[in-house]
Amino acid sequence: MKVYSLRFPIVDMHTSDSLFARALQVIPGGVNSPVRAFRSVGGTPFYVKAARGATLVTADDRELIDFVCTWGPAIHGHNHPRLKAAIATALESGTSFGTPNPYEVEMAELITRLVPSIKKVRMTSSGTEATMSAIRLARGFTKRDKIIKFSGCYHGHSDSLLIKAGSGALTHGHPDSAGIPASFARETVVLPFNDPAALAAAFAANPGQIACVILEPHIGNVGFILAEPGYLAAVRQLCTQDGALLIFDEVMTGFRLSLGGVQQLEFITPDLTTLGKIIGGGLPVGAFGGRADIMDLLAPLGPVYQAGTLSGNPLALAAGIASLRLLEELNPYARLDALGRQLREAVLSTARAKGIPVQVPQLGSMFCVFFTATPVRDYDTALTSDAKLFATFFHGCLNRGVYLPPSAYEAYFLSTAHEGPAIDRACEVMTEAIQAL
Repeated sequence: MKVYSLRFPIVDMHTSDSLFARALQVIPGGVNSPVRAFRSVGGTPFYVKAARGATLVTADDRELIDFVCTWGPAIHGHNHPRLKAAIATALESGTSFGTPNPYEVEMAELITRLVPSIKKVRMTSSGTEATMSAIRLARGFTKRDKIIKFSGCYHGHSDSLLIKAGSGALTHGHPDSAGIPASFARETVVLPFNDPAALAAAFAANPGQIACVILEPHIGNVGFILAEPGYLAAVRQLCTQDGALLIFDEVMTGFRLSLGGVQQLEFITPDLTTLGKIIGGGLPVGAFGGRADIMDLLAPLGPVYQAGTLSGNPLALAAGIASLRLLEELNPYARLDALGRQLREAVLSTARAKGIPVQVPQLGSMFCVFFTATPVRDYDTALTSDAKLFATFFHGCLNRGVYLPPSAYEAYFLSTAHEGPAIDRACEVMTEAIQAL
């Protein structure tokens, strides 16, 4: 029996295969974001026509338990009634005004209350815009040009940051994108993650030249890699000593691992923070914020220019405010961590019994599976994972009704909607898929 009965008056819903064949004729690669493609795992992507809770419904009427969760935003599950109601209420007043609107003020107050390091915040329409703008602001504030990033961290597709990047860039074998001038790349110093000595050496080699250090405090774009104990504190200290700004890219981890992000869990105060995903409730939103003296350099107060016609869109912010308020009410983080540990133990115990080496880093509602005997602590060790074995595991799960990211180098996400039958079935499916390897 079908769970949903939806009408699609504009889009001609045939099968996923026929939709993909049409898409290939008019969209490069058939997808509007490379991470959605199935090239690294084989096969063709499916098309989704509906989603609710922990479940996707494909154009072929298959129901899948979803561990992509819109790549992070759906921490409450898909199509949550509170978020739908917030969007509907906002829609009654219009879709976009091109002027300030009350939701912008409410969201800014909410973010600055929940993330103490953020004293002022500027909204954008995407995480890519947020990180790009934060880098520009850091350069304007310090009057320095060079930046430091880390191999495997993905901060969007702006030129300064798409070097040794993770996510789809790594999945498809292009961590260094074509189209980036060599002069731009020379201003970006790329280092290994979890290596404070390498960071100290980079500062010593570029005295007074580093504008900022940007990193995902726990990496979610080369699989899921946790910062080792003491590492983030060392990064903070080195930045302070050199006069460089520290930017935490919490687009993925912000509000997902705790209300205050990784910086709250690790007691680290970055100078700037970038946000996205959950603060849009599934609609396109990003933000960056931090110290007031830095943020006040933005136009119209200061000389660092940043703008966006749809920044602070009322529909998106209404959804985001509803999502954050629901997190405050429910405080679901311990429950989400329990779900993550349940999945982790199911995979680890089955793989050990089968004699298959795996690493399953997990914290709260984020985790992944690396098929390697090598503990994964950075980009290079992530690449020791057997991508072909992952592809077999991926299709084994998909064929049994569980959707994982179609890449060996992406984090998986949980939602509160996974509690109950969904998590139990997912454990069964992952166990069966590993047993079949």
